[in-house]
Amino acid sequence: MTTDYDLTGPETEEGFELDQDLGPSKSQVKRERQALQALAERMVGMPRAELLRLSLSEATWAAIDETPRIKDLRARKRHWKRIANLLEREDMDAVHALLDEADARERAASARHHELERWRERLIAEDAALGAFIDTCPQVDRQHLRHLVRAARRDTEQGRPEAPRKLFRYLREVMDAAAD
Repeated sequence: MTTDYDLTGPETEEGFELDQDLGPSKSQVKRERQALQALAERMVGMPRAELLRLSLSEATWAAIDETPRIKDLRARKRHWKRIANLLEREDMDAVHALLDEADARERAASARHHELERWRERLIAEDAALGAFIDTCPQVDRQHLRHLVRAARRDTEQGRPEAPRKLFRYLREVMDAAAD
């Protein structure tokens, strides 16, 4: 039995150019779309004052403004896709720069919060930490700080959170005043 197939024609591997650029894969396109949708969700959650720094189109602003009215989960997912489509037409460098700035502020705030927590824990655990904190922030009301530390130690032993919270708030006030 013979066939009429020509195995040397352009349908074979030899006939095609293998270095042909086919563009991104379907999976890559899907990952990029999902990243853009996540970016849209994040942008909508940002304060409007920050978003105003971007020169977004009217259609994008309308979609962003419409977001709070959409309650249904499926409709919200479609809405993120819509905003992602609109964002594709915007200046993404400016959007990424804005989000990078927001990330940097969040990291700085988180680092500051952790520093305050470390000071609070040290003040409760160590007697020498009081002098170290006073050296760091000489404008602190020493008597009030000592009173808060004693109360925090007592409440920590009893398992109550009130005095350690007051100490944390006071440390935050003092550190804010020192930063200004």
